[in-house]
Amino acid sequence: MTDPTYELRPIGRVESPLTDRAAAPKQGDEGAPRARVVFLPAFREAASGLREGEEVLVLTWLHLSRRDVLSVHPRGDAKRPLTGVFATRSPDRPNPIGLHAVAIEAVEEDAITVRDLEAIDGTPVLDVKPVLGKRSER
Repeated sequence: MTDPTYELRPIGRVESPLTDRAAAPKQGDEGAPRARVVFLPAFREAASGLREGEEVLVLTWLHLSRRDVLSVHPRGDAKRPLTGVFATRSPDRPNPIGLHAVAIEAVEEDAITVRDLEAIDGTPVLDVKPVLGKRSER
């Protein structure tokens, strides 16, 4: 019996001045520039209700990451012991799903502008979810 597989479809992409994975900050609060999450036309309706000032989680597919890596030296520091990727935020992992806590700065018809998104330009976006407890009407 084989393990099941699941199909994911991007709902949009990241537009960012970050183009080099090696030069990108390791975490969003470490100097990530403003970026946009641009929604594909078929998913624009799903973004209705997003508001400036809200915090959301952006899930991305880290398309340039290696999928065969199971352990790393955290933060690329060889002085630190090898650690399983599930205990780190390494982008290299069996399923390279990125999880980014960001704040919305602007909302457009087809995009949101956010801060603290360290994903590089062109990164596929899988989903956007509100941070729980931030809006009482959810």
